Amino acid sequence: MSVTSHLREPLVTGGNPKLADITDAVIKPMQSKPNKLWWLAFIPAAILFVAGFTTMGYQISEGIGTWGLNKTVGWGWDITNFVWWVGIGHAGTAISAILFLFRQRWRTAINRSAEAMTILAVICAAIFPVIHMGRPWFGWWWFAPLPNMRGPLWVNFRSPLLWDFFAISTYFSISCVFWYFGLLPDIATFRDRTNKKVKKIIYGVLSFGWSGSNRDWSHYEIVYGILAGLAAPLVLSVHTIVSMDFATSVIPGWHTTIFPPYFVAGALFSGFAMVMTLLIISRKTQNMEHLITINHIDNMAKVVLATGMLVGLAYFTEFLIGWYSGSNYEGFIFFSSRMKGPYAWAYWIMISCNVISPQIFWFRRFRRNLPLVFVMTIFVNIGMWFERFVIIVTSLNRDYLPSSWSMYSPTWVEMLEYGGTLGFFFTFYLLFVRFLPSIAIAEVKSVAAYAQREEHAASIEEAQHV
Repeated sequence: MSVTSHLREPLVTGGNPKLADITDAVIKPMQSKPNKLWWLAFIPAAILFVAGFTTMGYQISEGIGTWGLNKTVGWGWDITNFVWWVGIGHAGTAISAILFLFRQRWRTAINRSAEAMTILAVICAAIFPVIHMGRPWFGWWWFAPLPNMRGPLWVNFRSPLLWDFFAISTYFSISCVFWYFGLLPDIATFRDRTNKKVKKIIYGVLSFGWSGSNRDWSHYEIVYGILAGLAAPLVLSVHTIVSMDFATSVIPGWHTTIFPPYFVAGALFSGFAMVMTLLIISRKTQNMEHLITINHIDNMAKVVLATGMLVGLAYFTEFLIGWYSGSNYEGFIFFSSRMKGPYAWAYWIMISCNVISPQIFWFRRFRRNLPLVFVMTIFVNIGMWFERFVIIVTSLNRDYLPSSWSMYSPTWVEMLEYGGTLGFFFTFYLLFVRFLPSIAIAEVKSVAAYAQREEHAASIEEAQHV
């Protein structure tokens, strides 16, 4: 006997798999050799990673004069990439913490990958401020007062750049603890199933003695809820503080109070798009179509559509502010420099990718067309990268003094460094899905039809008649 809902599609498909089948499906990629699709993704990512970080070594040895920055445009690809990566890192905590607190069951198959994506994205983001120092070996003065003749000189605690450091380091710490704590039951499962002595020892140490007892699960659920409550506010606070790097300045195009909610919406927009990109790849390379279902992609496409509408509203509000403020400088940035200036091509790419392309997700059949969704998620992240580029460069290259106007174009060093972070991101994500459970086994079991009350009762009734 089978009981199914006519109103809601099952979150686990594949012929009503039993709980043991779910465990086998998640652990199988860890026990078997990687397939050709995995190698096809891993090798180019690893090559790009090595090339990019080699270029970073060259840039550190030669100085940031290897970049295309000048006296007018002091921030270019480096800060653009920093803000872009921080934004991508938001979706992991949103899926894991906020959706958990709202008891959204469809998050169960995607939260683990999203959390791993968050950690890798924040690491990629942190690279750019470090190499932007020019002499990163002096970066430790962020942690200690700088000695001088008048006594210790502390960092400026009123600077949003310092707030960035504390906000992102806190976010990274909570995200790592949240991710690893959720891994404990699944690492213990693999520890108990593996037959290789070395792996059993390694995963035994990593599982911290997890036994699966009622006491373990009780403590697990309490701590997981506490961590979710701590992590949820960080989704809003981190990118709010990043936006203050710009909003607290007096530069036209930056000096606006709309930036905090604008940046948060954009971060969720790009973050969910990147999660969809990774999951569409993962479900194919790991043969997990029955666990990461079309329904998960459909739900995330709806979130992308909603946040994309918020981003579009923010773009419109910026023009309203430029007009209503009565400031000639603000009006020039929004109505002349960005729309018709030398970087107008970047502005219209941003509008096309972030405002126009997500509208296709209004239609259910398009939300469930995986090749189309994959292409749209790439467009969204391209558009969000150009959004950060437009905000930073078009506000700097034409400021108050026409005599100081200057053009900016990146060098091969900046391009390869950005490519290196992309390579780092995908290389370590592929290693993650290879050596650790990419899906939370216990959480997926909780939403499987076999684990539901009606189905469980039906199976008992059926067993009694056998």
